[in-house]
Amino acid sequence: MADTTTGTGTTTGTRAKAGTGTGTGPVWRSAGRTRRSTRTVRVTVSAVLVAAAVLAVLVVPPVVQLDEQAVDLSQKLLPPSWEHPFGTDDVGRDLLLRCVYGLRVSLLVGVVAALVATVIGTLVGAAAAAFGGWTDRIVMRLVDTFSSVPHLLLGIFIVAMFRPGVWPVIASVALTHWLSTARIVRSEVLSLRSRPFVDAAVSGGASRLRVTLRHLVPGVLPQAGLAAVLMIPHAIWHESALSFLGLGLPSHQASLGNLVQSARGTLLAGDWWPTLFPGLFLIVPTLAVAGLAGAWRERINPRRRSELML
Repeated sequence: MADTTTGTGTTTGTRAKAGTGTGTGPVWRSAGRTRRSTRTVRVTVSAVLVAAAVLAVLVVPPVVQLDEQAVDLSQKLLPPSWEHPFGTDDVGRDLLLRCVYGLRVSLLVGVVAALVATVIGTLVGAAAAAFGGWTDRIVMRLVDTFSSVPHLLLGIFIVAMFRPGVWPVIASVALTHWLSTARIVRSEVLSLRSRPFVDAAVSGGASRLRVTLRHLVPGVLPQAGLAAVLMIPHAIWHESALSFLGLGLPSHQASLGNLVQSARGTLLAGDWWPTLFPGLFLIVPTLAVAGLAGAWRERINPRRRSELML
């Protein structure tokens, strides 16, 4: 009887020790390996999708050498087949080729507009934080004023002053999307101003401009680069929205927004492919770019390697 009690007590104590680590509290179990594997899969899939999109827009047009605007009414609204993997649109144009050309225009607008907006936001934010005082107050009040106007409404106003084309859309997106970057850069510069190396540079006789260019701006480049990558999907969607409204690119030029806009009537008639495939070309690359940007953000601001498992 004593042996049984002792064995039971030993077993219970062993279970308690195995379940709680100390028998009195929860176990800290590392989740770093699982998180790293999930992040690796996400980054790999996103990188493959982005690479496929870039290769498609660079390789397909020179290799195929077909006119993406060639009209053939005898081939209109053909469903997906081996000859036309994505089918044809309402005037007989190959939808796969049109989607590739549209993706090329959207990527061009997104990348160039994101770079221009990031440069403007970085310069404005760094100048406001570096000079401080009334300069900082005036600049940030201007930023707040522009932020109070919806981006799409302000973009429509800018595009309406020019003829439809790629560069007015790029200017519209760039001039309406630098505000968030300016705020991010300003906050980072204000944080860097209190660092010891900045105090040492000022004590050594460095001017405010030299401290800004040599110490503050390089310190915010990772955050500015992340903001640029995160802005690319938003710029692509902004361009698609303007083209969908008929205010972006000319209607005869392939863009993802124009393709979706021209396919509205066919969708109501039961022809789904002119809407589905341009929509996928719009959604999948932007999600892939956002996935890479999320991985970059985790690398800049790493999460906890362990979590409490109760």
